[in-house]
Amino acid sequence: MVKMSSIRVVLVLTSCLNLEADQLDVKTTLLHVDLEKEIYMEQYEGFKVIGKENLVYRLRKSLYGLKKPLRQWYRKFDSFMMDHRFGKTFSNHCSFVKKFSNGKFVIFLLYIDDMLIVGLDMNEI
Repeated sequence: MVKMSSIRVVLVLTSCLNLEADQLDVKTTLLHVDLEKEIYMEQYEGFKVIGKENLVYRLRKSLYGLKKPLRQWYRKFDSFMMDHRFGKTFSNHCSFVKKFSNGKFVIFLLYIDDMLIVGLDMNEI
């Protein structure tokens, strides 16, 4: 996850260099994650099927609160960014940078499902 110091540095750069910034939030982050292993859960109170109270559900998609799906989300996201020629910073693997041949650049910070994108103009962003 993005360290607070990374966010501060990027916000200072944005202010000093008069960069453009945008923010994104992926609403259904964990619905895009494929589960590596089978995960089962007990039935919630109020949703128990009469006569089958002792049965469990096998999850087809992830739920918020599970830790392993967050790792899968990051792997999928990281793979996407690498495919689009973004590089990771050495100090923070949730900070991505892409440099263009015209000297412009885009900085991309990821914090779970929230994203901050900064660049010289909105076309690159």
